[in-house]
Amino acid sequence: MQRSAKFFSISLIALFISGCAVSTKPIDRMQSEQRSYADLGSMFSNQEPVTAPITLYDATARALKYNLEARLKVMEEALAQKQVDLSHFDLLPKLAAEAGYVDRSNTSASSSESVLSGTQSLEPSTSQDRNRRVADLNMVWNVLDFGVSYVTAQQQSDQRWIAEERRRKVIHTIVQDVRSAYWRAVAAERLLSRIDKLIDRVNMAREASQRMTTQQVGDPIEALSYQRALIDATRQLEEQRKALSLAKTELATLMNLPLGTDYTLALPDENALPEPALTMDLSKLEKAALISRPELREQDYQVRISAAETRKAMLRMLPGLEFSAGGHYDSNSYLVNQSWADAGVKVTWNLFNLFSGPTAEKVAKAGESVAEARRQAMSMAIMAQLYVANANFNEALRQYHTGEELQKLDDKIVGQLRNRYKTGGIGELQLIQGELNAVNTSLRNDLAYAELRNAYGQIFATVGLDPLPKLQSSDNLTTISKALEQSEQNWEHGDISALQPQ
Repeated sequence: MQRSAKFFSISLIALFISGCAVSTKPIDRMQSEQRSYADLGSMFSNQEPVTAPITLYDATARALKYNLEARLKVMEEALAQKQVDLSHFDLLPKLAAEAGYVDRSNTSASSSESVLSGTQSLEPSTSQDRNRRVADLNMVWNVLDFGVSYVTAQQQSDQRWIAEERRRKVIHTIVQDVRSAYWRAVAAERLLSRIDKLIDRVNMAREASQRMTTQQVGDPIEALSYQRALIDATRQLEEQRKALSLAKTELATLMNLPLGTDYTLALPDENALPEPALTMDLSKLEKAALISRPELREQDYQVRISAAETRKAMLRMLPGLEFSAGGHYDSNSYLVNQSWADAGVKVTWNLFNLFSGPTAEKVAKAGESVAEARRQAMSMAIMAQLYVANANFNEALRQYHTGEELQKLDDKIVGQLRNRYKTGGIGELQLIQGELNAVNTSLRNDLAYAELRNAYGQIFATVGLDPLPKLQSSDNLTTISKALEQSEQNWEHGDISALQPQ
């Protein structure tokens, strides 16, 4: 027996020492490589291939369906829903089952002693076997715990709706980012070929000038000044090319296309670009924004969560009524009844909650007031954002009109310069400078149009209207693209009822 106790003690000490020495190994390179391959395979899997030029609505549809950030928010919303389902189990009674085998190293025996004389009044005896099998099944249901769990489940349900509002906010941001990147990519598609041709012409002119300088033909100062002007023109063109070349990469990232994918854009007619117009009063948009913005709706749920916290603080001050029932089994041969059932009712009351409860209630009410004040401050900020977005749109519209007029003048100037160059009236540098000015004007005008579309869409996003109708259920890219186009047409006609959250 002593050897068994000694062995047991040594085992406990060894287990304690080994537990203190637990450590993990660093992730090796092979594991990181396997993870990277798995991520690359899943990031771009199950995506419809690009088979046609991409329109704005096609790009937005792809971003909404495949963008990793949007997919993450969908997963978070699904997780929040599962947490709501899980919280429902907290409303059920606690049901615990136990079964086991009990073995003693000696007999459980006892004797009695007389209280009056202090002498042993009963010889040592036992009423319990050294080896027993036991089993218990107990169910306990506390009414107070049920009430608190019910309120907690309501809060968890509101957290699920908050996750949906955050997903809506991400969708609005993605749609805005796609709109901005798309129109800049359109400008790149139109102008990159013109810029490349002009760069080739500038390089040819530089080479010709350098040959003349080498052959000592003409004034050296004039030739070097000419070459400097050509190099400066090249630098300007290269800077423009760098800014434009990144637009398609940014758009591909938003659509979650593998980087390096070769795709084309469906270019709208350069001479017939649709000019957006705001057909709704700001007062109507202001009302819609205060109703629809995801941030405000999230604060509405936060107020409800804070109010529920107040109810929980009040509930905890009440006594709890606990019902219990169970079935038991014990193989002890000395028992008359080796299996039995019992039931009971008792009142539980944590009296310290009477002291902490009022303070907890005040804290909860203060949290409710803070949530309401935060929502009101956010409402004011959102109204300011709407007026700023409207002012930006009007300013972008004026700048675009000015750019159109300037572009028409530059096109006429380039036409005149070409005619004079053909007749020998001017040199090539003057023609190149004129064409460079025309390219710069075209770039600024295309970017001004992109800013106009972006400012128009910003009003759409500031109001908090969803780009897809609430009943949109299909995840087919063509269906989503058509729904997006229809939503924008409804917006242009002043119909926003289908785009507001229900």
